Amino acid sequence: MFLVRRLAVAGLVAAAAVPAVPTAALAHGAPVTPISRSAACGGNGSKTGAVACVAARKATGGRLGAYDNVRLAGVNGADRERVPDGELCSAGIALYRGLDLPRDDFPATGVRPGQRLAVSYRGTIPHRGSFRIYLTKTGYDASEKLTWDDLGAEPLAEITDPPLTGGAYRMRVTLPQRTGRHLLYVVWETSSTPDTYYSCSDLVFPAPAVKKAAVKKTAKPSPSVTPQEPEPVAEETPETTEAPEPSDTPTLAAIGASDDGTITLGHWLIVGALTTAALVTAGAGVTRMRRLKKG
Repeated sequence: MFLVRRLAVAGLVAAAAVPAVPTAALAHGAPVTPISRSAACGGNGSKTGAVACVAARKATGGRLGAYDNVRLAGVNGADRERVPDGELCSAGIALYRGLDLPRDDFPATGVRPGQRLAVSYRGTIPHRGSFRIYLTKTGYDASEKLTWDDLGAEPLAEITDPPLTGGAYRMRVTLPQRTGRHLLYVVWETSSTPDTYYSCSDLVFPAPAVKKAAVKKTAKPSPSVTPQEPEPVAEETPETTEAPEPSDTPTLAAIGASDDGTITLGHWLIVGALTTAALVTAGAGVTRMRRLKKG
């Protein structure tokens, strides 16, 4: 019995001498709103059947690591030194390199400029720390791998120790003016563990407005101005030459005048004939008057 007691005490002493196992491995997390590439495509992801997710797994040798474990230890804020350009979404971890593919078909969230974007960051165990939230700059090209220069020097927001509600850290950030496809990059540096987590969330802003070609319109007259009507054009009457009325008196010039204006013999004959006729007519009239008187 004494021996049993000594063994039990020895066991307790040995157990007390073993250091506590660090809980850093349990401090996992990733954005689920807007959905991150790891939460969509990684192990236990919600959209693993998406075309881009299938390609990401293929690029990683057939599988991706757990969605909430894209983390590095001992970074201590030196993110740009530890995470290489072109490997920001995977944090340079080979098990997640498929998340770095430059594609425009990863599951995305539609947003708009000026929006107070709600960020829901799933956390397994509560841990204190800060979140640095970046957005790709104007002119970002989704067909190229993400670099630190694409994010600019300063984050959109830095939020320390947000509350954990319903299993997620909940934050809001105001989105600046952007168009087209962009990436929201979130760095979670925990202060209660040596770990820092990295994630990429695809966002789609409205496409730039297309200017329509101006259509030239005919100016309409002001209501106060009456449109001027064209003046009527008089129809032109074709010129006609009227035939001269017949005359009992022959035209001398036509019959008896020569080209040099001298009187011809024919003229004299006509004059004589006319004179004779006039005398005969006058004589007949006188004879008639005499008969009337006698009667």
